[in-house]
Amino acid sequence: MGAATDLIIEPRVHDLGGAPIRRVLPYHKKRAVGPFVFFDHIGPADVPPGRGAAVRPHPHIGLATVTYLFEGSMDHRDTLGTIQTIEPRAVNWMTAGRGISHSERAPKDLLESGHRMHGIQTWVALPKPHEEDEPAFVHHPADTLPRFDLGGAEATLIAGEAWGHVSPVEFPWPIWYLAVEAPNGAAFDLPLEVEERSVYVVKGEAEVDGERLSEGKMSVLKLGEAASVTAQPDTILMLSGGAPLDGPRYIEWNFVSSSKERLEQAKEDWRKSIAGNWLDTPFTQPPGETAYIPLPGDPEPTPLDSPPE
Repeated sequence: MGAATDLIIEPRVHDLGGAPIRRVLPYHKKRAVGPFVFFDHIGPADVPPGRGAAVRPHPHIGLATVTYLFEGSMDHRDTLGTIQTIEPRAVNWMTAGRGISHSERAPKDLLESGHRMHGIQTWVALPKPHEEDEPAFVHHPADTLPRFDLGGAEATLIAGEAWGHVSPVEFPWPIWYLAVEAPNGAAFDLPLEVEERSVYVVKGEAEVDGERLSEGKMSVLKLGEAASVTAQPDTILMLSGGAPLDGPRYIEWNFVSSSKERLEQAKEDWRKSIAGNWLDTPFTQPPGETAYIPLPGDPEPTPLDSPPE
């Protein structure tokens, strides 16, 4: 490995409505990079008519979910009453805090026509003083995010500060998150002021500190080491990281917390909400939703799914 490279991560592959998912984080040798505790690469995939993402309502605590698409679109619904379609290069930023439930589904027109799906979904752990914040959701349209030239590529600053630019996304912890699209190739140095840094190849090929990094792999860099990136033509990268977390985080199912006891409470709260049919319960349902995803090993609902009208 290059002198600045600490670890190369190869993802595990799953499936979501006909689109492959490459799960990069968490990894057994690296649980987090900055506040990023979960990193999924969805697609690219041509999804035929009648198929598509149908992620039934499910709960989260202690984190923010971040959806960023290159192709396709997705309908988000949550228990705050939000109904929001996300399009390519916009950002859906949902803060779970003390608890929220949401669903993510392919829009009806794309289900009928078929579509191409490609994007990145990440979770960032909330710092300890904010783990029990009120839940929130903010949609950032594509034209509100800073875009700038980065060594010949077009960089989109999703969150944090980088190369003199500041994202409108608010997050209570030092964070660094960018999409870098290099149709003609690019070369740039990574900032040293970001403590924990990673480079993920969404498409194409790059060299990180002189080491080849192929599509679907993440390079996690050493603290304080200078590193350069050279992207080949027709390459897309995601740069992610930030300050190290303020202590370890535990992940169980869709819950993230600095406390194992809090994870157990969240599990019981979800079971109570299902048993109580969402009336005066810790979790409720997004608008129009009646289905849900049970805890692993618990009984599935009948019918299994009933999408909103």
